[in-house]
Amino acid sequence: MPNSIWLYRLYDVAEEINLEIVEQSLAHTKPTSRLRISRARLMSVHIPNPPVTVELGEEWIRLGQQDFHARFTGKVYDLGVVSLCMQIILPEGYSYREIKELALSLGEDEVIDRITEDIFKKKLAEVTGSLSRAMVRPEFKGAEEDYILFFFQEWNREWDPVPLLLAESEPVSPQVRRETLQHSFSYGPDDLTIITWASALVYDAAGSHDIPDLLEFALTQLLELRYYDNLLSEEMGKMYGDIEEAEKVTVLRRMGHYRHIMNRLMELVVDINEILERIQNSLKVTEDVFYARVYGAALAVFRTRAWVESIQRKLSLIMQNYTLLSNRVVNQQSVLLELAIVLLFLLEIFINLPSLLH
Repeated sequence: MPNSIWLYRLYDVAEEINLEIVEQSLAHTKPTSRLRISRARLMSVHIPNPPVTVELGEEWIRLGQQDFHARFTGKVYDLGVVSLCMQIILPEGYSYREIKELALSLGEDEVIDRITEDIFKKKLAEVTGSLSRAMVRPEFKGAEEDYILFFFQEWNREWDPVPLLLAESEPVSPQVRRETLQHSFSYGPDDLTIITWASALVYDAAGSHDIPDLLEFALTQLLELRYYDNLLSEEMGKMYGDIEEAEKVTVLRRMGHYRHIMNRLMELVVDINEILERIQNSLKVTEDVFYARVYGAALAVFRTRAWVESIQRKLSLIMQNYTLLSNRVVNQQSVLLELAIVLLFLLEIFINLPSLLH
């Protein structure tokens, strides 16, 4: 297979997707398969529910002044994500200078960006149009992630990967170069992986797609964590607004409002905790040390731990507010109970007052 540039676009389209129904829905119209890390030893990479890979055809696309052959694939994840990949096949003998110019165009040319955006939207509609039965709470709220990967089966060690990864034509400082190349990995003489925040370079003379598949899984986790972090921020804004509104009504109505807010908060915490567990357990690398290093580095570069901690902080704040509301409800119930006792005591006195007077 010749060298290629892979453009990824990932979309959160539903809360969950039933992959068995996906296979049934697409099997008669498109070639599908379940993802498998090919080189890893059995069970060294554990994927509880492997995504469904969908072949989306090939076509010619014009980028700048040249036409390129492009191959399209999609992956449907049970987390509710559809990942699309446009593999731009580079012509045989394509020079490093030409690859660098194309990389710069992909990073800076607005016309090319609009072209690729339109293609991705068309492919997304092509995939999701057949999956309505498989999607739980289908809704696209604009949560998406993009990434670029340079995939080489032929790599000259004299080529400089930094301009490709940064889409930068000007020389960079030694510090920027070190930071760009700090997450570099090689298992043997015929492979190389370099991971950065917005791009990656993978050289594999044998053409294995294992590393791109691991990076795509990490991107899926990043997208989901960013989506649910933003969702929690929105829900916290609603929560404070609802509490403020509840303070404006009478005591009896206020308790009803508090209970409604508490029920919604508890459902949200349970749902997010369950989803967070699914995200973190969607892929586990156990015995393969090299793949574990690459996958761990990808998670670190994408700062997934920071997103997890942000979600956990927000969940903790929500639980604190839940406790505060619960204490208020209990206190108000105590006040009402004491008032009811006083009223009953006064009523008893009022009833017995005639007999006391005689």
